[in-house]
Amino acid sequence: MQQFGIIGLSVMGKNLALNVRNNGFSVSGFSIDKPEVDAFAKYEDDKLKPTYSWKEFVDSLEKPRKILIQIAAGKPVDETLQKLLPLLDKGDILLDGGNSNFHDTNRRYHEMEQHGIHFIGMGVSGGEEGALNGPALMPGGDEDAYKKVAPILEAIAAKNSEGHPCVSFIGPEGSGHYVKMVHNGIEYGIMQEFSEVYDILRKVAGKTNDEMSAIFAHWNEGLVKAYLSEITAEVLKQKDDLTPDHVIDHILNIASYKGTGNWMLE
Repeated sequence: MQQFGIIGLSVMGKNLALNVRNNGFSVSGFSIDKPEVDAFAKYEDDKLKPTYSWKEFVDSLEKPRKILIQIAAGKPVDETLQKLLPLLDKGDILLDGGNSNFHDTNRRYHEMEQHGIHFIGMGVSGGEEGALNGPALMPGGDEDAYKKVAPILEAIAAKNSEGHPCVSFIGPEGSGHYVKMVHNGIEYGIMQEFSEVYDILRKVAGKTNDEMSAIFAHWNEGLVKAYLSEITAEVLKQKDDLTPDHVIDHILNIASYKGTGNWMLE
């Protein structure tokens, strides 16, 4: 029987599953998209198991089941919960690792509670690379259930400079997703600030991409030392493989978003 299960095997779900496996825990993976399961099956070994149906997935897990739902936020999460409920037992633990609105997480927490299912809404930060090598995790919901999944979450999480895992129980109901929302909003604000600084340096000060890269790198040595300033310096100096230009000169001035920044402003 597998110790952990993940629903949703796109890049984030797949990488989290590999992270779990790489840290010594057994994991089952399932997706309603069969090609995703087929791709996941290429990594199959004694600790990583692909499954092709809801029942096969649930039956493959030891009890109490610990299942991470890593899919798009909104209606797909509710549909997944309805598919799972008839197959689960009281005491099983569900984690939602997507960018769900904390109001939805509050509702799902109480809906699952009525069925005896423990629910944890968990912010996951670090993107695709973090999912594989160590994300920052922000779980909130049922604290007793968190204690049961903590050994796995602490093992797969990023580690700080002192070696402590970047995961901590945030609080009740949707507090984990609330913190992730605020985290994203702050990040987007900093990115907007950097883009305005870039615009001024380029259009007003007449700085080249390499000069701007050096400025951001210098700032990263002081009080504003952070991942965002570090990667901004790297992006600005990156040369294009196909032209003599810098990559930044070929990037469109548009960006997509998942809604968390707007939610924070409401």
